[in-house]
Amino acid sequence: MDVVNFLKDKTRVPVIGAPLFTVSYPELVLAQCKAGVVGSFPALNARPEEKLSEWLTMMKKDLEEYKIENPDEVIAPFAVNQICHHSNNRLEHDMEVCVEHEVPIVITSLRAPKFVVDAVHSYGGAVMHDVINIRHAKKAIDEGADGLILVCAGAGGHAGALSPFALVREVREFFDGPVALSGSISHGASILSAQAMGADFAYIGTRFIATQEANASQGYKDMIVESSAKDIMYSPTFTGIHGNYLKPSVVNAGLDPDNLPYADKNDMNFGTPEGASVQHGDNRKKAWKDIWGSGQGIGNLHDIPTIMEAVDAMVEEYEEAKKALNSKSA
Repeated sequence: MDVVNFLKDKTRVPVIGAPLFTVSYPELVLAQCKAGVVGSFPALNARPEEKLSEWLTMMKKDLEEYKIENPDEVIAPFAVNQICHHSNNRLEHDMEVCVEHEVPIVITSLRAPKFVVDAVHSYGGAVMHDVINIRHAKKAIDEGADGLILVCAGAGGHAGALSPFALVREVREFFDGPVALSGSISHGASILSAQAMGADFAYIGTRFIATQEANASQGYKDMIVESSAKDIMYSPTFTGIHGNYLKPSVVNAGLDPDNLPYADKNDMNFGTPEGASVQHGDNRKKAWKDIWGSGQGIGNLHDIPTIMEAVDAMVEEYEEAKKALNSKSA
């Protein structure tokens, strides 16, 4: 599938909503699609595993009915995220369900196994794989991934440390396929900036957590709105992979942000209802229940709107940024 052309007329602004552990539930994803951006969710959010098929059946029916009722609206498709890690004992089952429902886009994380790619390609779907460096990018392409999601410095949750200016340009040295860029993107002007750097889409997560439809606690949403980039910390402690988190949530969990134990990827466990978790002595803290992920681009978030209101604002900001750029170059 040519992802760029596939989404060209199906999105109001070139945005893919990132799949968020425990936050991206059908209400959020459907709202994103109806607002004109790609919505996504981790398959592991559907628990027990039988829920995944129920969710997909319901979501497809809901969007089909919405299209009939709103023929002039731009309605985006949804994507499902698969965590390809040895602790995810549902991967084979969840992929069978995705094939049955012909999920148009599957987002793979940690690895892009060939069996997943082949399964998605069997019905004409596409695989977008998230990466933090060139080695991972080349490996995903070798496995047959159709596109790459570059998770750069400042992105929420699991994130890399490379500047988007570095990673995008290096990737474009050898890959001309679909690229989505993640890292501190919460404003329409930043979406345009991602395109100017060479990406096709912006990959946005944190902005959608602080919305009315998100399956996040009010405390989580309020903390995002009340915080700024200085309140974000980068640590591998909570899942075994480096990620960005709201420092106040770490403090509220009774931990010292400046004196955290180290963990590596072998400590990950995606079998827990709250997502990945790490055991430290007698103190088990679970991401994303106790420790809240967030990107650095939260300084301009001052409210908790509906998804439609948030996307409307992004579209307006994006168009204003294009006009401003054109006026400067005229």
